[in-house]
Amino acid sequence: MKAVRFHQAGGPEVVRYEDADQPVAGPGQVLIRVAGSAFNPADAGIRAGTLPFPVVLPHVPGYDVSGTVAGLGEGVTGLQVGDRVVGFLPMGENGSAAEFAVAPAEALVAAPSAIDLADAAALPSVGLTAWQALFDLADLRAGQRLLITGAGGAVGGYAVQLAKRAGAHVIATASPRSRDAVTAAGADEVIDHTASTVLGSVTEPVDVLLNLAPITPDEFEGLVPLVRDGGIVVSTTAWMATPGDEERGVRTAGVFVRSDADQLTQLVALVDSGELTVEVAQRVPLSELPAIHARAAAGEVRGKVVALPDAG
Repeated sequence: MKAVRFHQAGGPEVVRYEDADQPVAGPGQVLIRVAGSAFNPADAGIRAGTLPFPVVLPHVPGYDVSGTVAGLGEGVTGLQVGDRVVGFLPMGENGSAAEFAVAPAEALVAAPSAIDLADAAALPSVGLTAWQALFDLADLRAGQRLLITGAGGAVGGYAVQLAKRAGAHVIATASPRSRDAVTAAGADEVIDHTASTVLGSVTEPVDVLLNLAPITPDEFEGLVPLVRDGGIVVSTTAWMATPGDEERGVRTAGVFVRSDADQLTQLVALVDSGELTVEVAQRVPLSELPAIHARAAAGEVRGKVVALPDAG
């Protein structure tokens, strides 16, 4: 089969499109004929060795997958060959940037039927990140005020949609480039962080601050006064501490996304009911994925990119 792999840690230049042995489903695993493999920024961190996910080399990146079941390992029940599935794969194992991939059966759920199967790969990890940040950690409820910094990214788009569906008042920061998308996702207020300050634009305290932006620790600390007494600050920026305010009871939580089939099933149901939109900015042949790694390193990738196995 064809796969994208790297044989050593390093920059985008180590990523190759090449022949590889087709994987075999072991006990509890499923062999997937890949329809779509989503590129995520963390793929670059794993490739460079800067994220804490040690991998066996050569390594196939890609931890979001959609496709059809091509084989079942020993002990797998509830799935059949030909089923359309989507899942969030273990980040340290060989992934989905290939014509075939193996996945733990418990990580897979039925794929959405309302969108192209390949596009469904854009949902799992970012959708689960937004869900777990808002509901598992922040316990977001109807009527609460939520501030999302960095709402223009992939996680932000899902977070805005899910928070609005939950009945929250959503304030979002975004650049002019992503303002329309954040507004379309349902944000009640959109702050252009390139033209005004967040501190000067948020006039009432918020119950939840969700940071998705690569801001500095000082900038992050400066936003905490916007959170009401007893509120919470949640962040996906694992490279720095999440600031709170113990005196005012402002709690903190960091998001470390995990596979959760029940939550992913609920996200799929929202997609099929039209209540959640999956945005794919670009679809590329799998053979072009090394170039996507290079473009991402140069800051040239915007939105979610999904790689599809080359035709033929």
